[in-house]
Parts: sequence; C-alpha cells; structure tokens
Amino acid sequence: MTLRSAVVTLAVTPVLLAAQARAIPSDAPITRALEALRAENAWTLEQQRTICEVPAPPFAEHTRALEVQRRFRALGFADARIDSIGNVLAEYRGSALGPTIVLAGHLDTVFPEGTDVRVKVTGTRMAGPGIGDDCRGLAVVMAVGRQLQMQKIPIAGRIILVANVGEEGNGNLRGTRFLYDRELKDAIDHFISVDGTGSGIVHRAVGSTRYRVTFKGPGGHSYGAFGMPNPIHAMGRAIATISDIAVPREPKTTFNVGIVNGGTSVNSIAFEASMEIDMRSEDVAALDATDAKITAAIFAARDAERARWPQSSKALDVVIDTLGIRPTGPAVPIGGPLVATALAAGRAVGFAPTTDASSTDANIPIGRGKSGIEIDGGGDGGGGHSLSEWYDDGADGWKGPQWALLLVTALARGGR
Repeated sequence: MTLRSAVVTLAVTPVLLAAQARAIPSDAPITRALEALRAENAWTLEQQRTICEVPAPPFAEHTRALEVQRRFRALGFADARIDSIGNVLAEYRGSALGPTIVLAGHLDTVFPEGTDVRVKVTGTRMAGPGIGDDCRGLAVVMAVGRQLQMQKIPIAGRIILVANVGEEGNGNLRGTRFLYDRELKDAIDHFISVDGTGSGIVHRAVGSTRYRVTFKGPGGHSYGAFGMPNPIHAMGRAIATISDIAVPREPKTTFNVGIVNGGTSVNSIAFEASMEIDMRSEDVAALDATDAKITAAIFAARDAERARWPQSSKALDVVIDTLGIRPTGPAVPIGGPLVATALAAGRAVGFAPTTDASSTDANIPIGRGKSGIEIDGGGDGGGGHSLSEWYDDGADGWKGPQWALLLVTALARGGR
C-alpha cells in the first residue's frame, strides 16, 4: 500500500489501534507534508551528512549546537535558542490550550576531539562516525520542523524540537535531565527521542549505574618495598569476585568491568589502580541487588589484600566515585496514548514497529513515571560507536521522518 493510499484510507475510515491511541491526522496540510518528506528526501539526507561533519565530542557539543540553531532559524524558527546546559530548542506553537510535545535528537557522539568526521557516500549508503547515532535523529527532527513551518500544520499546544547534549556515555543524559529539572520543568506531556535507525519503539528503560573504583596505597619498589598491600592486587581480587556474581536472566541484568588503569613500571608496587564498572537492568530491584554485591566485593577485596600482609603498617584504601546513573522505571504502557499512537503512526506509513527496552534519553521520563519513548529514524544502519558506522537510506528511508511527523501532530491534536 502506498503512502498516499494509506492517508486516504485513514481519512475515510479512521482506525485507532488501541483505546487510548490518538487519531492519526490526514488533512490537507499533513498530506502535503508527508508527500514533501518523500519527494524532498535528498534535503533530509543532506542535513544528516553535513551535520555529521561538524564535530560533537563528549562534553564539547557547542559547535554542532550553534550549527543546528542556525539551521532551525533558517527554517523559520526565529526564536531558536541554546539553553544554559547546551541544548538547542525551537518551538512550533499552536493554540494556547493543548499538550507540550518534545521531539529530540542528541548532539553528542562517543568520538574524541580530533576524530575524522568526514562522511563517505556510496549510493544510498553513508559512512562516518555518528552517522546513525545520532545524526539520523537530528536530521529527522529538522525535517519534521521544516514541514511544520512550510505547511503551517495546525496543532494545539506546542511541539518543541530539541537537539540535546549528553546522551552518550558519561554525559549521563544531562541534557534531558536539564529539560525535566529546569528548562521545561513540569511542562512536558510527551517526550519522543529519535535515536538511530530502523522502525523500533523503546518504551522500557534499561537503567544503569557506573562507578570508577580506585584502590590507593603508598606504593614502592617491587623488591625493596615488597610486603605491603598492593592496589593492583586488590583490584584483581575484586575483579575475580565480581566476575563470579550471579545475576538474573529475566529481567536481563548485566555487569562489566570495562576500563582498568594503574601502575607506573613493571618494578613498582602501584600507588593507585582503578577500574570502571557498568551495571544494567530494566528492573530497579535487580539493579540495586547487583550494585550491592559488587560494592561488597570491592570492600572485601580491600580487606583481603590488607589481611594478606598483616605485618605491614602501610595503608590501603578504596574510593568509589559515581560516573553516572541512568534511571529505570515501569514500562510506558503499550495501550497508553504515547505508545499506542506511535504504533498507529508507524503502521500508517508502512512500518511494522516493534517494542523493546534500551538505554536512551527516554530513561529520564520513564524513570520519573512520565510519558516518554524513543523511536528509530528509519533506514538501516550498523557499526554504532565505531569509526566505520554506516547508514543506508534504502528505498524508503523517508518513512522515518513521516513517522515522527504523524506521531507528534497526532499527539499535539489529541489533548492531554
């Protein structure tokens, strides 16, 4: 079924896929916008490619933020602004009465400053760092904003387009936290993050806790000072114990020691050794239980290394620093207005959306019991977080922006 025939069908016989799904709009401005997103798909792809060639290393997204702000203003969002944490916001306003919908893509990448971010294009395939995660999301957000302005699509309330900082790694979702804590505090009715490729919906949040654990001692010569507690040995004991921790398969719960550091030379007892630990689960109790076991293993390892050298008066201490906490919470209901409408909008453009759990900016609303999801941006992709990351628009990548447009306009017209 073509897009046009899908729109006509919806216009003649509106079908709600669940009791709380909002009606999918099919009036003339929407139909024009959907057609334009298909016909002018090259514009969306050019946004995706060129924004990806503007560096956005972790905690250094400002250059890309300025460029996105410039592009929003060029699209007619004269008041597009950058807030005090670095998020870019552009508002499309309807009537005073109505919901506030946020459609967001994240600015940051995992790649350090100095990374070659040039994008290679081969047919419908683009390759470059961050091209899918999340240059695709940013392009979808801009494409939706462009059609809202060009077609003067009527809505109630407002749709706020956001390019946010701090989604990746140690960014700890700081951009979205700031929206909920300060910039748009108590104002957001529905939050949609566009992140990555495909046609999936994330309505369950995989929470995570991340620590940097540092064992500390005086250090000394490997021969002359032998007989004192060794921070690296203590860390090794901790890792060995952590590796044997049992976690549930359902709900899926994981842990990983991902980075280890320490020592100055092969013939020195280190004065410091550190490791970084990641724990994940979509169940709060399982995540907390794993955290407790890992914390106990760390202090038991310290004590065991001290006990190994009872004659030594040298100190051995351990410090646990929190690198980040991504909240989890109850799943956003599939039959509720946000997920049900996302499913309906996806099917209207020809997708067969799936629902899943992941760690995204939507963790923030989900962890607070609010209405928030992540949707994919269409197309196909792979190699995420690698220098060889790729995106392929295929024959119908334009359906990603269409999906996002139908979703936000249906929600904006559906009331709170």
